[in-house]
Amino acid sequence: MGLVLRITPAVLASVVLGAHILRRGNIAVAIGVALLPLLVLARWSWAVRVVQGTLAAGVVVWIHTMVVLTAERRAQGMPSLRMNVILGIVVLVTALSAILLEPLAYRFRAAPPRPEET
Repeated sequence: MGLVLRITPAVLASVVLGAHILRRGNIAVAIGVALLPLLVLARWSWAVRVVQGTLAAGVVVWIHTMVVLTAERRAQGMPSLRMNVILGIVVLVTALSAILLEPLAYRFRAAPPRPEET
């Protein structure tokens, strides 16, 4: 699977997470989170780990959001099933996008050093 196919889900998940962060009004963090998967293009194994860690934190954020919103909707007597299904899918896509990056960490670590330009 190519590099672009592996990072595309991570980019999409990060953009959605950045939009969620933007709701709090923190533009700089939202832009940083949204653009973070592009760091993988540098082809460093540590960059892949940083992106995976951010996506893992995003999974926690989405689960927390789902729990809080479910409690609020139940307190108001409103249904929450559809919201939970949607946020559950967002959690799964975010987690799977982190998992899809795993082979890149090994590939970049095992890559031969680039020849020095003289």
